[in-house]
Amino acid sequence: MASINLIESFQEFKEAENIDRPTLMKVMEDVFKTLIRKKYGSDDNFDVIVNDQKGDLEIFRRRTIVDDDDLYNSLTEIELKNAILIEPDYTVGEELYEEVDIQKEFGRRAILAGKQTLAARIGDLKKNILIKKYEERVGEIVSGEVHQVWKKEVLILDEDGNEMLLPKSEQINADYFKKGETVRAVVKKVELKNSQAIIILSRTSPVFLEKLLEIEVPEIFDGLIVVKKIVRDPGERAKVAVESYDDRIDPVGACVGMKGSRIHGIVRELKNENIDVINWTANTQLLIQRSLTPAKITSIDLDNEKMHAKVYLKPDQVSLAIGRRGVNIKLACELTGYNIDVFRDNEEEDDFDIDLEEFSDEIEPWVIEALKKVGCDTARSVLDLTDEELERRTDLEKETIADLKKILKEEFEKE
Repeated sequence: MASINLIESFQEFKEAENIDRPTLMKVMEDVFKTLIRKKYGSDDNFDVIVNDQKGDLEIFRRRTIVDDDDLYNSLTEIELKNAILIEPDYTVGEELYEEVDIQKEFGRRAILAGKQTLAARIGDLKKNILIKKYEERVGEIVSGEVHQVWKKEVLILDEDGNEMLLPKSEQINADYFKKGETVRAVVKKVELKNSQAIIILSRTSPVFLEKLLEIEVPEIFDGLIVVKKIVRDPGERAKVAVESYDDRIDPVGACVGMKGSRIHGIVRELKNENIDVINWTANTQLLIQRSLTPAKITSIDLDNEKMHAKVYLKPDQVSLAIGRRGVNIKLACELTGYNIDVFRDNEEEDDFDIDLEEFSDEIEPWVIEALKKVGCDTARSVLDLTDEELERRTDLEKETIADLKKILKEEFEKE
């Protein structure tokens, strides 16, 4: 048989739906022209014809008919006496087209090598198309089906069956995946590992929250509202600063929606992550005040050179400003770019209190520092909290808290 059947290779082609037909045909021609060059030294007078319907390939050799005993190059010329054996009415000067018996001329080994090269080239084409497709989609939300759940990552397949990875580090703590369920995530990056395209997804990136807001809030998608900055503690809390270019639009109200209708869907997607949406402002003092929501602050002392802010609050607002495990104040620092310290604002002058620094000769400095970090800068602010609250917020040991409270209480008893 003169032609070679490439049905299997065409199956590979059909799987690579995004590869256009001309490109595929060109690849096949290139592979077999390489075989021709290896055997004959040149492919100038050979035509490679690919039949994409039948799935086979044919090679034709063109040679010019010359007078008998006037043969100069057997690769490009053929004597008349040999030409008329193929077709009796050939004459000198005509071109003779002759189909090459691929099996006979090239041999089984060369054909097998050609098929392997072809498969490798197809694989490279598919890989490059996949890389290009997802590099253009970095920062976009994609949906996929969970195919495999491993300890350190989840394998997700997109609508074309391409593999995507969602590492454990990019998952929300409360995420739990089952095979077959649909998952949404943002494309974080595309990597090449061992010549394989690895698409990395993320559900913890601030970009994921930003894109979810674009989906739920038309004003953001249309550019009427701009998301200035997002900071997250994934699954716990997020702060979103927004600004409107249209004075008629309330950016916070538009993002939250009527009775929270717009934000609720995002909260569910993010496993009940609390989302604080605030109005962006160039006024640093006001931005810090808004960033500490839901706490209400009394006053602020700013040091713009050191990017430091001292925030004073009523005693019942301190815990709100700090938040669970210090998350609220940490996010406020990230959002504003300022290092924020919170202090109790004791308005009642006759309510005697003592600064913790006064106990530096009895209490270790690192203990005082740990207490100040959670807003406890005076003796009463420490004594007002239960042992359990202090242990949870500061990570101090029970014995340390007991000794601490004993020292503070004794001082008040002396007074």
